[in-house]
Amino acid sequence: MNAIPLIQRVVAIFWPAFIMAGIATVLFSTAFDPTVLFIEHDVSHLGFYTITFFLFWAFGAATAAATCYFLKPCETINRARERAKAEALELATEAARVVAKENAARD
Repeated sequence: MNAIPLIQRVVAIFWPAFIMAGIATVLFSTAFDPTVLFIEHDVSHLGFYTITFFLFWAFGAATAAATCYFLKPCETINRARERAKAEALELATEAARVVAKENAARD
């Protein structure tokens, strides 16, 4: 996954979400009338279509991002977790050495 450039990964998330949002907005606005849904709010038809499009786009992007995350091999995630544990242990050991040295200097 690291070999794929960042811009390509971003486009792989947002482009399918964009297409899905367009289709979902058309289907949703065909089934529901915005004046009935937002009867107590003063939202125009264009405002309704815009809001629903961006909501559907956000949901689609979240779904695509989750899919990309779960495509990572388990060993990659486990290696990163083990590396983080080793770094935390090294930092804790170094901090303990510094504290012990300061205590020894005080005595």
